[in-house]
Amino acid sequence: MLPPPAVFHFLWEISTDLVKDGASVRTYGRLISYEPEGPKAILSGQQSSAQCHVSVQTTLVEPFQPTLGAQYFVLGEIEKTDGLSGAVLHARALSSVDGVDLTLLQKAIMEQRCFFKERMPEMNMQTPNCEKGKTCKM
Repeated sequence: MLPPPAVFHFLWEISTDLVKDGASVRTYGRLISYEPEGPKAILSGQQSSAQCHVSVQTTLVEPFQPTLGAQYFVLGEIEKTDGLSGAVLHARALSSVDGVDLTLLQKAIMEQRCFFKERMPEMNMQTPNCEKGKTCKM
């Protein structure tokens, strides 16, 4: 049986109650650490002035040739923990996205959320800057 489709979440949303334990998610961030003996990677992202970090379990994507400082896209499942990170992302796919315009990607994600909220209100997605009939603003 296939896992459910992954919803795009920003790094700063992953440790919140918005994302449930076991949920399939897509996200991106800058690789700041990699421990091959773990195997574990740490992705970092910034929202306003706050730095957000998410641990990524890379067992399913090994062998993995990391480039520290590069932007990576991750598809996987969330496991909530009681530790400092709050959540671990078990990667099914991990890919470098250096060269992608991340501001434009973030805007596209917000527009997609608004679209889904208008079309499928039963999904009850939390889109903070989206009003019915109006375009999204970041």
